[in-house]
Amino acid sequence: MLTIGEFSRLTHLSVRTLRRYHEAALLEPALVDETTGYRYYSLDQIPTAQVIHRLRELDVPLSDVQRILQTPDPGERAALITDHLQRLEDALDRTRAAVVSLRRLLRPHPAPIDVELRTEPARTVAAVEAVVGHRDIATWYAGAMAELEAAVGITATGPPGGNYDNALFEQERGHALVYLPTPAPPRTGRVHPTVLPATELAITSHTGPHDSIDVTYGELATWVVQNAMTVAGPVREVYITGPRDTSDPTAWRTEIGWPVFRIT
Repeated sequence: MLTIGEFSRLTHLSVRTLRRYHEAALLEPALVDETTGYRYYSLDQIPTAQVIHRLRELDVPLSDVQRILQTPDPGERAALITDHLQRLEDALDRTRAAVVSLRRLLRPHPAPIDVELRTEPARTVAAVEAVVGHRDIATWYAGAMAELEAAVGITATGPPGGNYDNALFEQERGHALVYLPTPAPPRTGRVHPTVLPATELAITSHTGPHDSIDVTYGELATWVVQNAMTVAGPVREVYITGPRDTSDPTAWRTEIGWPVFRIT
């Protein structure tokens, strides 16, 4: 038997941590002296302690560590760990995107963006639309776009796009529409023909993942105000290069178009 101090040195887990794991029923000592309350551990508990240590290094919550240790099925244990690793990777992606955005925002002399004023004629497209919560927009977009691509197929005549009402940003819930241009828009499932009205747009391009697109939006808004214009309608986006074209987010290019008119 090993004392808690000896076990601590062998596993690189502090005595305080081992006591906490005991209280959480994660790693119970092989023996607790009823008189002194001293904890004793066995050699075959070392691998378990090391597994717990590695899981905690990955910020796996104590409750999840307990589930992993108590799950006899290796496949199920692997699935639990994989799910947590995916959450860590997602969080890392968000952190990287935030760092990129902050570096852009903190540049002492940011380069001016290129903005084009473009008149878009009315056109009929194949679309899917719904009232969506801001937090759900990515999931909804993925499903809607998959349905559109299945319905339109090779008849698409250009890149996909989306129109997003102001309420989606201001109230965190609003109307969203994604579309694919095609000569004969079908009507199947949620897919239906719809008319994009003619409008004048102030357009700029955002390069990179959508996580940092808010910075480009801010730069476009500044340009609109400085040029005595105001926004008049839902934001339009066109996904010139996106996930359907390349798996490299740094190569994605999105056109942002704000319907505008001059202030007189």
